[in-house]
Amino acid sequence: MQLNDYEQEMLAGEHGQAKQYGMQQVLRVGTFFDAPDTVEIAQVHLMADPESLGVSGVEFLEGLATTPEADRTVVVPAVTDPRGVDLNAYKKLGQTDGMADLEIRATAAFRSLGFMMTDTCINYQTICPPVLGEHVAFGDTGSTIYANSVQGARTNFEGGPSALAAALTGRAPRYGYHLDQFRRGSCLFDVDFRPKDLSDWGALGAYVGREMASYWEVPVITGIEDTPTSDEMKQFGAALASFGSTPLFHMIGITPEAHDFKAVLDGAIPKSVKIAKNDLDTLIKSYMPSDDKLDVVVFAGPQLSLMEMQTLAEHLRGRKISNDVALIATTSPEIKYACDRMGLTEAIETAGGMVLSGVCFYQMYAREIGEANGWKRLMSNSAKLVNILGGYGYEPMLASMEACVESAIQGRITGDAK
Repeated sequence: MQLNDYEQEMLAGEHGQAKQYGMQQVLRVGTFFDAPDTVEIAQVHLMADPESLGVSGVEFLEGLATTPEADRTVVVPAVTDPRGVDLNAYKKLGQTDGMADLEIRATAAFRSLGFMMTDTCINYQTICPPVLGEHVAFGDTGSTIYANSVQGARTNFEGGPSALAAALTGRAPRYGYHLDQFRRGSCLFDVDFRPKDLSDWGALGAYVGREMASYWEVPVITGIEDTPTSDEMKQFGAALASFGSTPLFHMIGITPEAHDFKAVLDGAIPKSVKIAKNDLDTLIKSYMPSDDKLDVVVFAGPQLSLMEMQTLAEHLRGRKISNDVALIATTSPEIKYACDRMGLTEAIETAGGMVLSGVCFYQMYAREIGEANGWKRLMSNSAKLVNILGGYGYEPMLASMEACVESAIQGRITGDAK
């Protein structure tokens, strides 16, 4: 890799131990992917919850945090993904003091490094959305695919160490989705209907994701005539990234790089995969259990926007959730504050639900809290969450928000969900 004078200085340790580590990490990743040089990035979104970090990861961060302040401070705006513990609610969930302590230590280390503890995977909806052509370093798969596809920014999936390195140096290796040639479409999907709700949009993302053969495939979607909302794009992209390890999609006539086929496809248009409504119905039914038992309903993965929180509150207002079922909604601290102010939190909690701030269910020791509460059968309107939680010991199923709420109130999976 070609490094400029400033990058060489960081690598040599002339700007401190933290930036030397960062430049070493940039160089390792760039060398692996044959990057010719680096690209300056405008912002960082780091995914490093305490469950993923573990004790050793937190100790590493604390070591960086003890270096001189001028050397360790991040050089670009850097924000955080959801954490693992909501310190105001963790004991209700059966999380331990040890989990909370690790959270507190990690948060203190990140703050010492100059990170803004936004604790959200919907940073593009609540903090500072990137713009067309802007180079960034994002870690969460849902935020990465949204930034690349919906906003036309440029980033690869950046693991925790790489995102940390980007924040400390202001650099990322110039490879993959930072380059024009990797952003070209490679496969075509023709959708002959418009998904009706967020769970359908997630199911569509899941269907396309299952067709992906590698990280480098870029699906092109056609047939969507009415522009999707931000939340619809969010659920579609999050599911596509989860099922397909896919960082970028194009939607003809809708996403900013896809004015038409020629803008994103080279040569002849490839044969399309047709997707009909019954294909999504089949996918959703594949998660349907044989009985109606239900333990927990979760709205998370990604966190809920203000509009989603309003919809949930309206579904629950004046109603009561069954004592046999738990209902959890996760959102960002900024959205939680707005919900408190607008009475949405009160409506959800009065009905018996729990609103968690700054966390996302699958990143908050999901297996352990499932075991602590005896939760096995889980229901959600998030295809991403349903895809992930099967690996955490749950029996997840996918349904609309309305069906999830009705099932939580009835204390069992209702006919609407089936």
